[in-house]
Amino acid sequence: MSRKYFGTDGVRGKVGEAPITPDFVMRLGYAAGEVLVRRSKMPKDGHPAVLIGKDTRISGYMLEASLEAGFAAAGVDVMLTGPLPTPAIAYLTRALRLQIGVVISASHNPYQDNGIKFFSADGSKLPDAVEAEIEARLGRAMQCKGSAKLGKARRVDDAAGRYIEFCKSTFPSVLDLRGMKIVVDCAHGATYHVAPHVFHELGADVEAIGVRPDGFNINDGVGPARPQALQAAVKKHRADLGIALDGDGDRLLMVDGDGALYDGDQLLYIIARERVRAGKLSGIVGTLMTNLALERMFEKMRVPFARARVGDRYVLEMLLEKKWQLGGENSGHIICLDKHTTGDGIVSALQVLSVLRTGRATLANLCKGLKLYPQELVNVPVPRDFDWRKKPAIAKAGREAERALGRNGRVLLRPSGTESLLRVMVEGKDPGQVHRLAGKVADAVRESV
Repeated sequence: MSRKYFGTDGVRGKVGEAPITPDFVMRLGYAAGEVLVRRSKMPKDGHPAVLIGKDTRISGYMLEASLEAGFAAAGVDVMLTGPLPTPAIAYLTRALRLQIGVVISASHNPYQDNGIKFFSADGSKLPDAVEAEIEARLGRAMQCKGSAKLGKARRVDDAAGRYIEFCKSTFPSVLDLRGMKIVVDCAHGATYHVAPHVFHELGADVEAIGVRPDGFNINDGVGPARPQALQAAVKKHRADLGIALDGDGDRLLMVDGDGALYDGDQLLYIIARERVRAGKLSGIVGTLMTNLALERMFEKMRVPFARARVGDRYVLEMLLEKKWQLGGENSGHIICLDKHTTGDGIVSALQVLSVLRTGRATLANLCKGLKLYPQELVNVPVPRDFDWRKKPAIAKAGREAERALGRNGRVLLRPSGTESLLRVMVEGKDPGQVHRLAGKVADAVRESV
């Protein structure tokens, strides 16, 4: 069945507009709770339990209360962590042996947006089939359990500390970060009270920016989508490198001491190269957005490579299907299944740092052989039900662009999974040609709306 509410990363939208309203989110919690009760193998006198975390948006308070009410009404116990990164909820759901985890976050979006995303008991994204079952139950009226069967709620006071120790455990015990100066940009998001401690406790001299959330400034001028603040801070503090984490902590970009930016494709390459050297890499999953130059590099390295749909959930699905351990997106989602069950910005940064410390190298040296092709991405607003495949002008513009690029380029059109946008991506060796062709295809989309 087609999904009405769930996108590539849960349910997301503008706060106060359907579906991100208190009444809907309460019904969502109730529907998810009903599914959870039905699927859980709990004793008759017991309750399944859900862990709820959030980022630092002002709306998180309201949506947390709505979810709590919905789950409790369905007879599910609720454990609340307060602000905590998305991958922390995935880890703690598994570590605390809970039945489901929920994160209230819109990731890299501005504070006016918010969303709800779910994790299963093993710390991975909720399967499509379960999301479909939750959607099906959303159409039914809420029927609150009797008072004796209502769920209870409590705070998890040591959640942040548990997660900090977990992150540190993914870094080799024989290494440390002493003598390294690192700027950490937390985007005024969920990692603000976690990430600086992880790197400091491993020995680094840490300068933290984006660590003063006020409910309204998440991702505002900071984070991976706006790396200029990190680049300036690295130069100001004469740091060895910088680490940028997005609002919910599952994406990563890095900056070297010269201020050069390294995206998810380059960081994935650094991790992959070290694993090839150690004989611990069976294959890599990228996405339709993964740079063509990276694919060609993996071909030279004789490393199997496959492309999944855009979205870290689809990278994870393909990794599990192929029984591989490493994958990622150029946006900075990197999944190391031997370290965690989901993408984790802090854990991914530690994998890169372990390569730097092992070889006493720099980001520039490690990426020296990889020259990414220029990519241009144009986001074109479209109606939610817009079917671009049925528009002859768009198809013609795409074909002409592909002919012009030949084997050394690609054209990709795809709808956003979180916004009413059609994303137009053109990639090739000539930046001028890429820019020109991306504009032509995007214009064809605008004229067809």
